[in-house]
Amino acid sequence: MTELAPNRPARARKRIRWLPYALVLPIVLYEGLLLLYPIAQGIYGSFTRIELASKTPPVWVGWDNYTRMFQDPGFWKVMQTTLIFTALVILVALGAGLFTALLFNRPFRARPVARAMLMMPWALPEVPVVMIFIWILSPQFGVINILARMLPGVTENPQWLQVPGLAMGWMVLIASWKAFPFYSLVILAALQSVPQELYEAAKVDGASPFRLFWHITLPGIGTTLELLVVLASIFSFKQFTIIYLMTGGGPSGATETIVIRIYNTAFRFYDYSYATALGVAGFLVSLVIAIFFVVLQARRAQENA
Repeated sequence: MTELAPNRPARARKRIRWLPYALVLPIVLYEGLLLLYPIAQGIYGSFTRIELASKTPPVWVGWDNYTRMFQDPGFWKVMQTTLIFTALVILVALGAGLFTALLFNRPFRARPVARAMLMMPWALPEVPVVMIFIWILSPQFGVINILARMLPGVTENPQWLQVPGLAMGWMVLIASWKAFPFYSLVILAALQSVPQELYEAAKVDGASPFRLFWHITLPGIGTTLELLVVLASIFSFKQFTIIYLMTGGGPSGATETIVIRIYNTAFRFYDYSYATALGVAGFLVSLVIAIFFVVLQARRAQENA
């Protein structure tokens, strides 16, 4: 018994050394089975011809699907529409989130109630939101038509979802309205971490509100804004429910993003091989955005070190 006693601490340290791997293992298995394996299958499927109607296995076709994709004018139009939609949602949603965060960062009566009401758009499911906006924008009895007909020169109810420019504008507004409370909450948390002593010292030196915002607030929440830009880019890039239920990508493809094109290609035209190639293209764009943020953060860390 006396000889075994000194080995107990070593055994305990060995068990502790394996404990982090044991705790991480369920997450690794989950990510591997439900994330990495489907991605690998999608990439492999993009190099094959898949015919679900027949019993034949997928046939390897190499780069044929990607050659078709790069030669397809519709693909570049869809990517342009996707990037425009993503950029506009980032500007509108983050702009609204920053404005409301600055507003709610100031003390006023019923601020907790106002913050709770602010989160309602983000908490609502997307399908009921779409149903509400379809009713609001209805050309027959939509509520928004009452306001539109108050404008000079408007004598008929506008076809909000039938005009390409109007349809895209409403997709941007609805997606931004749904997303901006989350961005506002994150920015508000970042604002409350900025030291108040900096504002007090700047006010003593006679700094204007704009200079306070530009030289103290923005640098203080800069890292948070960069993260939100990346998140907003990814969320907007893969937005499906709102666009599909509101317009289905119409009119005339004006609101058809890459995600809508993938769905239509796979489940309307049953061209699964080409749909997987489109999916890989969308995945690579999202991956580039994420890598760009990681590189930017690494450079920031080196500069601050």
